[in-house]
Amino acid sequence: MEPLGIVFTEVGADYVRATMPVDERTRQPYGLLHGGASVLLAETLGSSAGNLCIGDGRICVGIEINANHLRAVRQGVVTGTARPLHVGGRTQVWEIRIEDDGGRLICISRITLAVVERGNAR
Repeated sequence: MEPLGIVFTEVGADYVRATMPVDERTRQPYGLLHGGASVLLAETLGSSAGNLCIGDGRICVGIEINANHLRAVRQGVVTGTARPLHVGGRTQVWEIRIEDDGGRLICISRITLAVVERGNAR
């Protein structure tokens, strides 16, 4: 995540949080935060959080993600927070809220993860 400047900042009992800069690495040609960068942050948070909830020998892999981009951002830092909606033995569902420097919601995302045996992730 280093090439895009993503930094994990907090791991709580029911959340994982990270930041990402809005700069030349994450903006689209019109100067706005690229929707794909927001989704990358969301998937990074959801997958990382999911993997913190399982035991050795298994991993979580994304099988579906969606995102609604609600507000444009041109500069600063965005903060994403992943919280679980469902943590099961075979699937997990996480909600990721991405906010701008002012705490305004800019993207809401949901990821579904499959929990699989390590080595079966293809």
